[in-house]
Amino acid sequence: MNKMIRTSVFALALSALVVAGAATARASSENNHAHSHSRDEKGSVHDGYFEDDQVKARLLSDWEGDWQSVYPYLVDGTLDPVMAEKAKHGDKSAEDYRAYYDIGYKTNVGRIVIKGKTVTFLQGEKPVSGDYETDGHEFLTYKKGNRGVRFIFRKVAGDDAAPQFIQFSDHIIAPQKADHYHLYWGNDRAALLREVTNWPTYYPASFTGEQIVEQMLAH
Repeated sequence: MNKMIRTSVFALALSALVVAGAATARASSENNHAHSHSRDEKGSVHDGYFEDDQVKARLLSDWEGDWQSVYPYLVDGTLDPVMAEKAKHGDKSAEDYRAYYDIGYKTNVGRIVIKGKTVTFLQGEKPVSGDYETDGHEFLTYKKGNRGVRFIFRKVAGDDAAPQFIQFSDHIIAPQKADHYHLYWGNDRAALLREVTNWPTYYPASFTGEQIVEQMLAH
């Protein structure tokens, strides 16, 4: 059984670490998703313009809930209207955006459940769980001058197969409930910070594909 779980998490970890990229990719991967937040003189917090003292520690409860991956909705075409809308305002075709997000959203972890300190990853119906405590946050600086924040949690108990570290990116920099998030996971804290091309993305499990499309278009 332990061998089976270890094999499962090896695939799980690889799915979250598809490709390592450069800092320029980091700017596009973590700043193509929108929220409405306060603005400073340079731009919005979501766009990556904020002061260090605006960033506050966050608890795992900010991400508590039952979450589903959006990747299946990209694969089955549900998110095509989102790709078409991006093409109207961006520098890529809808097909190119779809290919970009296929790398970004790709994961075999279809569901994540967060309750208290426990994070459970599900590949199909196979659960792998760990208890996590805060391990601070890290600033990422992008080529164009804006920045991002990763909120990091370290495993303190649970299945051997559960990743040692998880890192949240949701364009929020202070305590606030997330409405969706990008999650990075693995056993090497520093390597995760260098991961910039694959960012599995999760919305509430109660949402239909159409509701996710509405949320994305609203931003």
